[in-house]
Amino acid sequence: MVRYWLFTLAAFAALTVALVAVSKPEILWSLVILLPLIGLLIRDSVQRKHTVLRNFPIIGHFRYFMEMVRPEIQQYFIENNIDAFPIEREFRSVVYQRAKGELQTKPFGTQRDVYRIGYEWASHSIAARKAMQEAPRVRIGGSDCQQPYQSSILNISAMSFGALSSNAVRALNHGAKKGGFAHNTGEGGISPYHLEPGGDLIWQVGTGYFGCRDKAGDFDADLFEQNARRESIRMIELKLSQGAKPGHGGVLPGVKVSREIAEIRGLEPGKTVISPPGHSTFSTPIELMQFIARLRKLSGGKPVGFKFCVGRRSDVFAICKAMLETGIRPDFITVDGGEGGTGAAPLEFTNSLGMPARDAWIFVHSALTGAGLRDDIKLIASGKILTGFHLIRAMALGADLCASARGMLFALGCIQSLRCNTNHCPTGITTQIPALVYGLDVTDKAERVYRFQRGTLESGLELLGAMGLQSFAELEPHHIFRRVDDLRVRHMSELYDYLEPGQLLDQKNLPDGIREEWRNSRPDCWTLHPEQGQHSDEL
Repeated sequence: MVRYWLFTLAAFAALTVALVAVSKPEILWSLVILLPLIGLLIRDSVQRKHTVLRNFPIIGHFRYFMEMVRPEIQQYFIENNIDAFPIEREFRSVVYQRAKGELQTKPFGTQRDVYRIGYEWASHSIAARKAMQEAPRVRIGGSDCQQPYQSSILNISAMSFGALSSNAVRALNHGAKKGGFAHNTGEGGISPYHLEPGGDLIWQVGTGYFGCRDKAGDFDADLFEQNARRESIRMIELKLSQGAKPGHGGVLPGVKVSREIAEIRGLEPGKTVISPPGHSTFSTPIELMQFIARLRKLSGGKPVGFKFCVGRRSDVFAICKAMLETGIRPDFITVDGGEGGTGAAPLEFTNSLGMPARDAWIFVHSALTGAGLRDDIKLIASGKILTGFHLIRAMALGADLCASARGMLFALGCIQSLRCNTNHCPTGITTQIPALVYGLDVTDKAERVYRFQRGTLESGLELLGAMGLQSFAELEPHHIFRRVDDLRVRHMSELYDYLEPGQLLDQKNLPDGIREEWRNSRPDCWTLHPEQGQHSDEL
């Protein structure tokens, strides 16, 4: 990589100067420039704090020079509509400072346009309270769960080894172990890099059943049981879809199926593998519930839930009806937003499919409440959770806890170079090239992941105290405000409709906006068209 050819070039230059100096001593003056550069080259290559400098010594300093004038450059980009991620870059700065343990206060007050349509804030109280010292844990596990998990409020969302490098996975898990929070494996299976640090894991099982598949690609119960009963596996998450590409499968080209990847995912080395858009083990909402019960039993009674991005509302209603008919409940549901990110997905899927996170959190929370199921199931919010306010907002809209992927990537040092899908990530996070992976120091980045998670929780607790609240359970939609136009402001209770407990079970009290979708949804199949008739009105 860059540091290798720079070392080669420096060595060649030094040797050339030495040989020429034998006949022309006056050329020795060039060492005044060459030796400091060689010294800087060595220093950059051995330091551990900055991955970009470690992978790109000397030339990497140009990036940090640009960071020195970042506010001015970023403002220019925003004003001229050049920056594709203006708000995200703003939050990325917060994550960087928090992860590095830097001063997080800012001069000159609010740095966002508070009159911009869409601006959101939380209401504070004159009767503010002192912030809690420690965030409470959330118990995940219903009546059928024999090994409930006491979860942190903020955990690491799903990212697979293969998409992430070995050092990135190890740094995340080391940080999770130190901070006492959970690390989702992603659907790529359980790698040695997940297991070696010893942090708590949420094992995600996707449509490819990686880590629990037979040679034909179908679910292998024996292999699942063997892996699910590992001590470090605390929960099982069945992935139905993800926000970045809902309803889309995936192709892992054979050239990327190395011997290591093949062993972890249960594949044949060098053979292309297709992950289907849907699961082959179940095909109806009732079968989904039965499969969840089966996974819970095979795992020895650990919490089992599913993750999805909301599409058709009737699908959510169908799942609720399946729970009511079977009596089977998932221990948790992770709701991802349609604005979720990934290293590679068709642009139309990332931009134009899936319900946005805030709408989805509210809808799923409301549907479970209306069906009388909310108290049995924990709701996990996933989708751009980067700050303490994001925690507060998600839980005010119905979540019990949150999961962050993007924030954790920023803590690892992601600079949004947008090369995730090329295998040439300059920060060593989303690459399998050993020379680039080497640049990501596990010890340093694990500490940053730990500091980001801890600092974000502390920020959430401070905001909670400023709002005059004693616990996250007291948060309600009316605590969050949003500017809807130049002159009007509304709180979330005014912007969204919320169902009363058990309201969906009362046929005479069904809201007009969802009456037909609820009546047409069925527990024994997915979405129906209205002309196919109404079914299961008794629910």
